[in-house]
Amino acid sequence: MLNMTCLLTRDLQPIPQVRVFSQSVYHHLITVDCISLCSGRRSSERRFHGAVVLCLGLLSVFLLAGLISLGVHYADLSTIKANLTERLQASDNKLSSVSAERDLLNASLTEKTKELDKLQSLSKEKKTCPAGWTMFSSACYLLSGGTGSWDEGREDCRNRGAHLVMIDSVKEQTFLFGFTKKRTWIGLNDKDVEGTWKWIDGTPLTLMNWAETQPDNGGGDPKFGKEDCAHIIPDITRWNDLSCESAMPWICEKIA
Repeated sequence: MLNMTCLLTRDLQPIPQVRVFSQSVYHHLITVDCISLCSGRRSSERRFHGAVVLCLGLLSVFLLAGLISLGVHYADLSTIKANLTERLQASDNKLSSVSAERDLLNASLTEKTKELDKLQSLSKEKKTCPAGWTMFSSACYLLSGGTGSWDEGREDCRNRGAHLVMIDSVKEQTFLFGFTKKRTWIGLNDKDVEGTWKWIDGTPLTLMNWAETQPDNGGGDPKFGKEDCAHIIPDITRWNDLSCESAMPWICEKIA
């Protein structure tokens, strides 16, 4: 019995020691964990604060770069504005100068026009035509006393310091239809190129007053031959082409 008791006592003695050791270890582990946890929290806080500071620093750099860029842009805009203002002022000055020159030119033109009108008026008063000639507008006209071919009429006018009449206005044409009552040569022909009518000085034909179906170059009838010269027909107030060898009167024209 005693031996059993001693055995049990001996066996049970280490148990409290184990329990005590386990509690010590437990407390030690808890202490270590608390210290590690607190240290970890402080380290995380330091890393967080560092990240915040870094972000704020980068943001400051970006803001500074933006301000510098805006400053440069504003400086460029100011330069452009100054250049535009300068150019606008120069344009205004040039426009004012041009306007002043225009006014001077207009005044000079008005004065010259008045002088020209006076000279033309005096010129008309002094202009006269030779005896036997009729004045119309600023030219003198002569109706031949005889008849002849177109070439004979041209030569007669040349000898008089004139030329076969050239019609360049409706007013002149109306005057000529009243100036002669006969079919009369005028200074129009297509001798050089058939169908290309020109005045005696080579001027192309612009005003036209041909009779119906004319000019027809004789209509292909041999008895009429080539019709390369023109004459006026007062009774129908029209023009016609005829053989240049036909005989009829002519009208000479020269400047008064």
